[in-house]
Amino acid sequence: PSPRRGEGPGATAEPAAVPPLSEAERAIYDAGLIAVLKEIHDDIDRAVFAAYGWDDLATRLVGRPGATMPSPFKSEDQEAAEEELLSRLVALNLERQAEEKRGYVRWLRPDYQIPKLGHKVAEPAAATQIEAEIAVVAAGVKPPALPADAFEQIRLVRDALARAPEPVLPNQLAAAFAGKATKRKLANVEEVLRNLAELGLARTGTGEDGATRYFAPRG
Repeated sequence: PSPRRGEGPGATAEPAAVPPLSEAERAIYDAGLIAVLKEIHDDIDRAVFAAYGWDDLATRLVGRPGATMPSPFKSEDQEAAEEELLSRLVALNLERQAEEKRGYVRWLRPDYQIPKLGHKVAEPAAATQIEAEIAVVAAGVKPPALPADAFEQIRLVRDALARAPEPVLPNQLAAAFAGKATKRKLANVEEVLRNLAELGLARTGTGEDGATRYFAPRG
């Protein structure tokens, strides 16, 4: 087998070239529609990266050889991207554990999972306590008013969402802006949040109470 990049006499920083398929391997490749399967898997990988807000890693990892396993065919950039991916996954796992301890679970298949596993989830704190814990505006800082300009609304709501330490309800985010808690202000914030989610600039999750919460992509 070929040595790993950086190993052996005369090793360079360049990855080894992927050897061409033999005739027998090519026959298996064609019969198994491997090219089609690869395209499907690459599309799934890109969609997953986009869902987590990690598009910056998609271009560096999707379709590359190795899949986080040792390989002589990897570039230094790919290996660095894999290290970054693993670091983000560890951080995300810790974040999810903290959420689940508070009773907030991002179920993938709620109809199936909740009946089987819902009893293991910690009881969420009262809504008033949850809202009190979420500090979207830093202590001692005067909250800004929600501007009338649509573009400024998007910018300020996005910034406030990025500061939230955990997923928030629209009314919790609306409270980050000066003024009374009017229906109009809440409606404006809800509309901006929906638009941000459609653009991929915000993510959504559903808590045990069934309410939709928003959070900024991390990473």
